[in-house]
Amino acid sequence: MSELSTAEKHKIITPIDGVINFEKKFYIETLGCQMNVADSELIVAMLGREGLVRSNNPNNSDLIFINTCSIRERAEEKVHSQLGRWFKIKKNNPKIIIGVLGCMAQNLKQEILENKPYVDIILGPDSYRKLPKIIKRSLKDEQSIVDTKLSRYEVYEGLFPKRKEGINAWISIMRGCDKFCTFCIVPFTRGRERSRSIDDIKKEAQNAVSNGFRELTLLGQNVNSYKDKENRFHDLLKIIAQIPGVDRIRYTSPHPEDITDELLKIMQQYDNICNYIHLPLQAGSDRILRRMHRSYSKTDFLNLVKKIRQMLPNVGISTDIIVGFPGETEEDFLETIEVMKEVIFDSAFNFKYSPRIGTKAFEYEDQLSEKIKQKRLERVISLQKEHSIQRNQKLIGSVQNVLVEKQSKMSSKFWAGRTDSNKWVIFKKEMAKVNDMVKVLITESKGISLKGKLTNGVKIA
Repeated sequence: MSELSTAEKHKIITPIDGVINFEKKFYIETLGCQMNVADSELIVAMLGREGLVRSNNPNNSDLIFINTCSIRERAEEKVHSQLGRWFKIKKNNPKIIIGVLGCMAQNLKQEILENKPYVDIILGPDSYRKLPKIIKRSLKDEQSIVDTKLSRYEVYEGLFPKRKEGINAWISIMRGCDKFCTFCIVPFTRGRERSRSIDDIKKEAQNAVSNGFRELTLLGQNVNSYKDKENRFHDLLKIIAQIPGVDRIRYTSPHPEDITDELLKIMQQYDNICNYIHLPLQAGSDRILRRMHRSYSKTDFLNLVKKIRQMLPNVGISTDIIVGFPGETEEDFLETIEVMKEVIFDSAFNFKYSPRIGTKAFEYEDQLSEKIKQKRLERVISLQKEHSIQRNQKLIGSVQNVLVEKQSKMSSKFWAGRTDSNKWVIFKKEMAKVNDMVKVLITESKGISLKGKLTNGVKIA
């Protein structure tokens, strides 16, 4: 099939005067990372200001949106499946507008146009400000409307999200990525790094606290490369930590290259900054790290872990590991295993390498078979489970501060909450309620989670 022309098949939208000015119901589903969650909250707020009403059911909605992820093939497959289900809804009601938003819209807009002609709106992650006006245009236009232009400046300054009641508020502090790891599509779907102003972030944090959120998580593709004029990430972290009512602060995802002594010192100084760092390893082989375009060696990573644990003795450290990267030999893989055994991570997100069109690694000819990738994935998952249990067992007999987040899946009689080092703890409800900070005596390790009991029912103010 020949490539579709912009003029014939879609339009690039520029701002249009006017708003929707009438009530319609919209449904939005979010897939992927917490940045997508934060983006969806922005979208909900914008549409709410235009008079649209959020629905919990796509079947009784006038507009249906899916905010997408493109980081792995499986994430894209979920989108295709969901769009297929929504197509059936649209066949019964042709007036329904279907929109694909986010990273997959950015990355695969041509494919969506060619294979999903029933999709009305295709909008990249830097174009959300235009959505209300694009909706108005789409209500009158039968052609698909596309806007996927990446911005060097858009950080949604001055726009604040509409959040449901909850425990943790996800606050986006920067967007994009300049690292260009060879396996990663993010620089192509979210553009180059740019940061929000400290004042804007501070205002959103204060709003979240006033709305009852006790925990804030600062978000960015490389969150610790944040900069606003002369201020760096550790400066921002200090400012947020000083806001009255902020009981806990987390951040994700940092890059090992940008973990500084100043950052670790700030974490030492403020008790409300959680004693937890997500530190992506990706691979333990220097050869593979170079092929991935990671800016550190195995030795650099191990030395950084050593420094972190010296400065933050009770820190929880999680990681990301990719197995089956192109050209990864058994010896390379065993080096990853060796690093895991030396560090003993508290937890890990383990993945098979997923080829992404447009990335450098996609062009490598020495791709591995799915069989090899699956076997290696199973080995790292098994090893990490052992390590998680090992780390958790060291906490038996200790008293931990736990923020009550939800009812446990194991029983309606139990709560589940996290320690500041990001360990899940299950305990009897007794007098505690959701959003309480409580002291819990850890009594046993239950797989990768902990079990405990309230210490005299004491709540932390």
